[in-house]
Amino acid sequence: MAKQTIVETVTDIVQPIVADAHLQLVDVEYVKEGKNWYLRVYVDKSGGIDVEEIAKISEPISTALDAIKPDPFPASYVLEVSSPGAERPLKTDQDMTNAVGDYIHISLYQPQDGQKVFEGTLKEVTPESLTLTVKDKTRRIDKTFARQAVAHARLAIEF
Repeated sequence: MAKQTIVETVTDIVQPIVADAHLQLVDVEYVKEGKNWYLRVYVDKSGGIDVEEIAKISEPISTALDAIKPDPFPASYVLEVSSPGAERPLKTDQDMTNAVGDYIHISLYQPQDGQKVFEGTLKEVTPESLTLTVKDKTRRIDKTFARQAVAHARLAIEF
């Protein structure tokens, strides 16, 4: 069996804690910035999350991480538990499904119709594709993209 990464280990530990609090684990990052290591745990819920909910979930997450044996962290780190923000990434199939009806931004690996970036309302998600309703001059049209063609997707704010 392959050794788990720190992010996988943390995800396995944190997921049930977050679920018990009726929140969604959005992402886990373990990154070095300057001299410091940061472990970032992003949580959310339908309708958004507030500072009190983040503070309430931070303590049990910290306690659980301190209890991991053997300690998977090669150096001390700063734990940050936060909301992913209004333009959070859509990384999983569940993220995509939950975003149906929302305004999103996608970046493609290769141009489609001469563009690599599209924004629109996510209309449909299948295992193979996603469909956005996009503005095309004065009208709205549906555009379908192969899932494997999408490099990045995130929620967006419509102006």
